[in-house]
Amino acid sequence: MPQASNTEIRYGNVAMALHWLIALLAIGNLCSGLTFAQLMSHDNPWRFTIIQTHKSIGLTILVLSVIRLIWRLMNRVPPLPLEMSAPLKFVARLTHYLFYFLIIAIPLAGWLLVSASPTGIPTMYFGLFPWPNLPFFDGLTRPERAHYTHTFAAAHSYMAFLTIALVLLHVAAALYHQFIRRDNVLRRMWFGTQVRSVPR
Repeated sequence: MPQASNTEIRYGNVAMALHWLIALLAIGNLCSGLTFAQLMSHDNPWRFTIIQTHKSIGLTILVLSVIRLIWRLMNRVPPLPLEMSAPLKFVARLTHYLFYFLIIAIPLAGWLLVSASPTGIPTMYFGLFPWPNLPFFDGLTRPERAHYTHTFAAAHSYMAFLTIALVLLHVAAALYHQFIRRDNVLRRMWFGTQVRSVPR
C-alpha cells in the first residue's frame, strides 16, 4: 500500500515525488543555463524565451525545495546500510546536505541576480504573471546594481557547476548500490519497488 510518509525502510510517495521532480527540473535548468550562456548569441530570437523559462523553472525549484526541506525535517530518513564504511557514510550524508543547500541557494541566487539587475526586465512566471523582484536593491544606482549582479551571477554559475559534479557523483553512487552492492538504497527511492527489510 503506497503511503505519503517515510518509513524506516523506504521513502514515502511525497519525498519520492519531490526528489524526482526537483531532479528533472534541475537537470533541465542546468542544460538550459549552459545553452544560453555558452551557445546562444544575444541576438538569437529564442534567447529571451529560454531565459524566461529558465527563471520560471528555477523559481519552481526554489518553492519545491523549501517544501522538500520542511517535509524532510518532519519525516525520518531511512538509514544507510549498516555495513557501509564510515567514510562512505560521511560522503553520502555530505552529498545530501550539499544538495539541499544548492537546490535552494542556486535559484535564490538567480532571484537575487534578476532583482539586482539594472536592466529591469521583469520575470514572467511561465508567461502567466510577473514574479516580484526582491526589494533589497530598491534605490541603488545603476553601477551599484551592476556590482551586485556580477556577484550573484558568479555565485549562481559556480554553484551550478558544483551541482553538475554532485549529480554525476550521486548517479554513480546510485548505480554502485544497485548493481555492485545490490542493496535497497536505490529501490527505496523508486515508486512501486519492494523493500522488505531495513538495509543491511
